[in-house]
Amino acid sequence: MTTERTARYGGGGAAARGEGAGGAVRGDGAGGAARGEGAGGGSRGEGAGAAVRGAGAGGGARGEGPGGAARAEGPAGAARGEGVGRAVPGAGLDALDHGILKVLHRDPRAPFAEVAAAVGAHERTVARRLERMTADGRVAFVAALVPEYQHEGVTAEIAVRCAPGRVHEVALTLAALDETRSVEVATGALDVFVELQAAGHDALLTLVDTVIGRLDGVVDIHSAVVLRLLLTASDWAPYDDEPTDVRRHAIEGTALPEPPLVDELDRRLVELLRRDARMSTTRLARELSVGETTARRRLARLTASHVLHLRLHADPAVLGYPVEARFRLGVPHRELDAAIRLLAREPALRHLVVTSGGTSLLGYSSHRDTRDFQEFTARVLARLEGVTSTETALLMRTYKRAGVAAVHG
Repeated sequence: MTTERTARYGGGGAAARGEGAGGAVRGDGAGGAARGEGAGGGSRGEGAGAAVRGAGAGGGARGEGPGGAARAEGPAGAARGEGVGRAVPGAGLDALDHGILKVLHRDPRAPFAEVAAAVGAHERTVARRLERMTADGRVAFVAALVPEYQHEGVTAEIAVRCAPGRVHEVALTLAALDETRSVEVATGALDVFVELQAAGHDALLTLVDTVIGRLDGVVDIHSAVVLRLLLTASDWAPYDDEPTDVRRHAIEGTALPEPPLVDELDRRLVELLRRDARMSTTRLARELSVGETTARRRLARLTASHVLHLRLHADPAVLGYPVEARFRLGVPHRELDAAIRLLAREPALRHLVVTSGGTSLLGYSSHRDTRDFQEFTARVLARLEGVTSTETALLMRTYKRAGVAAVHG
């Protein structure tokens, strides 16, 4: 397998990417973020492939909501709310599939006619291809407001130490909790790593102590609160050469603009998008009992901001990046901003937060193979100034991602 590109986003963002193995088609120009509706914002396709996998309100970091359990979307959908969703099969995508995903990565609501014109295929072919990829769980669409950007609730990163032989059982139980957004097991100690969203610190304590702490097989728990959300899965752009606006702010060390105020109508709109991210503007207006112009304007305002994550969702392995890594770094406060800017330039980085505790940075990255990961650690982590501790691990199994639990036997 050819190695992953090592080019980085520069100050302006443009960095060449190698195509490598896996058949992923690279994008040209800007466009890493999910795009809002263009001029005119006409009705969007609701046909085949418009399935949406769960992502309850409040998604931020890796997940899209504190409990968006897997939902049945078609013949291959998973049971709702049981913490068990779809198994992720091998990628098996061809150049046309990747071309379709490239367009939808930039604009998840792009009509089939637009996608078909971009990839040189018939609309029905595009619809069938997307329906197939969504039905078997390889691809989904998620829509959710990001609580971290709205300063709502508390996001926590939890390491749950398990007794030998109990990791799988504990992970399945944690994936079934509405509050968890991601659950995974990595190399190293017998820990299950969890990201969760709680209403406040009291709710977090109750969840950690009386819920997680009482599970059979749990022997220890370590918690850290997310103090600053820097990058999310929405900022990982495997099909594009330009960083998203959020990543660009992280690279430049500048603050994000204040998010727009979100009212009840906005939340109802997002809930409809959560059910079907490709619902037409006409139907959105009808469901909201507002004019189509109002629905279009509200949607454009939310999609133009970083407060709404409306995106194509797929496991990195499906897109040709089967090696996922997790790292924690101890960085003194005086070196923190420089470390963030350096890390944000790396296209492989798909999640980055500042947390409480002795290790102040937590990140996730995706790679073509283990050699690429090794080169990433040598090239990037070794360049960070003042790092007092480094802990890296490879993910062995993901039980829940973006609020959607995966099937494991």
